[in-house]
Amino acid sequence: MVDMSAAYWKQVHDDDFAVPTDRSLSDLTAELTRLLGDADPDLRDGLALPALATWVERGVYDDLLPGLGDGMAAGLRVGLGETGTDSVFRRSFSVLVLACCIERDNDRPLVPGGKVLEWGDRIATWMLTEQDLRGYVPGRGWAHAVAHGADALGALASSPHVGVGELTVLLDVIAERLVAPVDGLFSAGEPDRLALAAMSVLRRNHVPLDLIEIWVDTIAAAARHPHDGTDRDPYLRAGNAEAFLRALYLQLALGQRPPAVRADLLLLLVEALRSTNPHYIGARVAAPAGES
Repeated sequence: MVDMSAAYWKQVHDDDFAVPTDRSLSDLTAELTRLLGDADPDLRDGLALPALATWVERGVYDDLLPGLGDGMAAGLRVGLGETGTDSVFRRSFSVLVLACCIERDNDRPLVPGGKVLEWGDRIATWMLTEQDLRGYVPGRGWAHAVAHGADALGALASSPHVGVGELTVLLDVIAERLVAPVDGLFSAGEPDRLALAAMSVLRRNHVPLDLIEIWVDTIAAAARHPHDGTDRDPYLRAGNAEAFLRALYLQLALGQRPPAVRADLLLLLVEALRSTNPHYIGARVAAPAGES
């Protein structure tokens, strides 16, 4: 029996992720899948994830892609609902590999459209039910479930199997994740990653502007009306939505490949940001008499 230790996978890493010939691909995949949930970031993030991502990109799984994606989708259910446990790593890193599978299919048709849409449903459901929203975990590295989920939504948005209906759902998932109650605000770049996913949707140029306007209004309403009638910190309701509006404005203003609705959406975002920041960027403050 070959030792499936850190040293084994370190050697695979050093060999530029050439597929080992001393084990079957199924055994190698099973071991890497287990390591996706390992608490050791060197094994999980440094070896297992890049091995699987590289093999998907190089076509090693081209004939097996539906099965690999199904396995990663199954990983989204492992420990779902738990918070503060190590199970988050299996879910969060499984969705990254699932995004790789979708991106591979985006480059060349390998997976039936129905299967990709099924994966999309699994990703969306997981994104809205994931309870462990930690970013960086001391001693264990990145959990980053929301950021990794955003990356998967972005991959889905670029899929030729995804039409205007599904693209609209992706925007709704982003909005629901942003306005959901949280115990702590996103602090590890999640609003930027969610904004990037939204940009992937918008760049398809399929979602009508009137639906985009409703979507922006939904997010702005959460940022504009932070009080929910409880004694909870009101900024916990408003902060994530506000950070997203700023991130999306920045990406629209400075990003490459602007969507067709860029000009109109920038105006919508300016109005949303003015309404949610009246003390900072609201109506122009009148100058004192005699000054202009």
